[in-house]
Parts: sequence; structure tokens; C-alpha cells
Amino acid sequence: MDFELPEEYRMLEELVANFVADHLLPLEPEVLAREAVGVGAYITAEEREALDATSRELGLWGLDAPESMGGMDLPAIALVAVNEHVGKSMVPYVLPPDSPNLRMLDATVNDEQRSRYLEPYVRGETVSAIAISEPGAGSDPAAMKTSAVLRGDEWVLNGRKIWISKADIADHFITMAVTDKAQGARGGISAFLVDSDTPGLSVARKIPMLGGNATYELELSDCRLPASALLGEEGKGFAPMQLRLSTRRLEMATWCIGIAQRALDMLVEYAPQRETFGSALSDKQTVQNWIAEAETDIHAARLMAWHTAWKLDRGDSVRREISMLKAHATEMAWRIVDRSMQGFGAMGMTKELPLQQMANEVRLMRIYDGPTEIHKWVVARDILRG
Repeated sequence: MDFELPEEYRMLEELVANFVADHLLPLEPEVLAREAVGVGAYITAEEREALDATSRELGLWGLDAPESMGGMDLPAIALVAVNEHVGKSMVPYVLPPDSPNLRMLDATVNDEQRSRYLEPYVRGETVSAIAISEPGAGSDPAAMKTSAVLRGDEWVLNGRKIWISKADIADHFITMAVTDKAQGARGGISAFLVDSDTPGLSVARKIPMLGGNATYELELSDCRLPASALLGEEGKGFAPMQLRLSTRRLEMATWCIGIAQRALDMLVEYAPQRETFGSALSDKQTVQNWIAEAETDIHAARLMAWHTAWKLDRGDSVRREISMLKAHATEMAWRIVDRSMQGFGAMGMTKELPLQQMANEVRLMRIYDGPTEIHKWVVARDILRG
């Protein structure tokens, strides 16, 4: 493996770093102020429109979208550095279109669905959300209860989905449902494209989360879909769902690397300036240990991310690597942000600094798309099976 990125990817990394510094970080104080007064950590429609326009102008739209749709079709290794820089900002903006649903749709849509769903999504005309988790099912897909029954030329869906991001603005939902109870996760789970205005689909409630974020619960009650709403093949929705989850987990891990790097940079800048008991904070052995350990942990996580992306681009199985990376990067970022907050003392506890929001985001990512404990279990089970 070559640890030197090609020049075109290095240029892209620099472009994204400048985009974050010039367009995202200036919005951060407003986002933090909104979260501090309890109205949510969000960007306004006008702010999003301006960011979208700038990202298009800079050529940062559709980085991993198919070239046939105007994207750049970049490999995963090129996106590691991109997402690390994006992760350094607490402005809730991801370079569009969001990669995980894009990858799942691209792997499964037929020609009609490509025209109706994927192409508008790539162009930024629609918002896509995914409905996987269910109340009580947690990270176990075998416990999924939402059912899809074929009646004549219609699928009828019933069940509840939870922890869904963007449900309030989504134009459609990639919805996972059981089509064969006997097969379960091994051939009995299918994916469907459900338009947000489909009768029988409703947003049951908004669920406030840490840091001014929110997810939603959906209810599907005799939700009728045409046979053409099936995404991919019947009973074969689990593998594309895992592709989607792996993409998000790699993305999350690189965001956490960016968060950890920024938290470390803040501590390194602050520690020499802060004097306690007659010497700079940076002279304290404990703080020096924090800095050395953080640098080591970030370096290890970055190497893991590169290696995982490299294997993913080769078409190799990365199930073990994705779980190791997701668990390591989120826990690593949690430690580093916490120590940076500790180093800033009382100021680190305020909502004037981004550290508290960084902690909120990392705490969520330690749970989202599989908690740390589940990923460790996946790794251990894979090793023990040989």
C-alpha cells in the first residue's frame, strides 16, 4: 500500500480543508448559539443553500457519485481525508449527496428507480432517509418485525421504525422489512422505496437527542406500495444494507479523526498559554502524556481508516476492519475530546467553545450505526470462527 496519496487527491484534500475553514467554521458560532438556547444545532435554509452553491462551484458535489450522473466516482481512499476535514467543523453539513444512501441506491436500483430516485438525489433535488432500526430490536436485524406482504401487485407494509434522521424533510425512505419470517436475516429481509407522502406512512414523533440533534419514529400502517417499490431483489436486502452501513461507519470514523485532531490542536494551542502554580500547563507531565497519547491514537486511527478504505476499493471484505475502525475511532475521539475539555478547565465546560458539541457528536456516534460493544463482538466472533 502506498501511503502517499496521488496529487489529485492531495489537491482535493486542500480544497476541502479550505472550504471548511472559509465556509463552515465561520458559521459555527451561530450553530453553537442555537444549540445553547435550545432551538437545535442546525443551519438555516439560506445557509444551506449558500453552502450547496459553493460546494457545486468548487466541484465538491457528488464526489463519489457515478460519473454518468455528473459525479466524480472517487474511491473510498480519496474520501478519508475529505471526511476528516469535514469532521473538524460542528456545522451540520455533509458534502452532498450523502454517501451511504447513495452507495446503497446505486448498488440496487433498476432503470426506473435510477431515473425516479437516484438521479434526482445526486442532483440535490431530493432528500433520502433510511429506516432500519425498530423499537426493541436494537442492533439485531434478526429481531426486525416490520413486515412486507405481497398482495396481488402491491406490497403492504406494517410496523414501526425508530432513530431515523431527516424524517422531517425526507422525500423518500429506504425501508427495511421482513418478507420471509422463516429466513430472517439470511434471505428474508427486503428493501423498499417509500415516498414520504405514501398513505399509511406517518411520522409518529420527534425524539430530541444530545447536542440539539433529533431523530424520528415512523409508523407504517397498511402502507401500500406498488410492486415496483421493491429495491433490489426480494429477500436480498441485507447485503446492500450492510454496504450502506459500512459506508456510514467509515464516514463516522473519519469524522471522529477530524474531531479528535481539532480537539488536540486546541489543547496544544492553549496549554502553553495557561499558567497554573507557576508554570505553563504544557509543562505538566500529565498534559504532555495526554498530547503524546492523543497524537499516537489519531495516527493509528488514520492508518486504520486508510487501510480499510484501500481494502474496500479493492473489493475485499472489510467487515472486521470496519467494526475495528468504528469502535476504535469513536472511543479514541471520546477520550481526546474529554481530555481537551479537562485541560481547558471550567472554560471547557462552557457552550462558548465547540468542545462540548464535539463531545455530544462523538457520544452519539459511539451508539449510531452499531454501539462499540456490538462492533467488538463482531470482531471477536469473526476471529473465533477463524
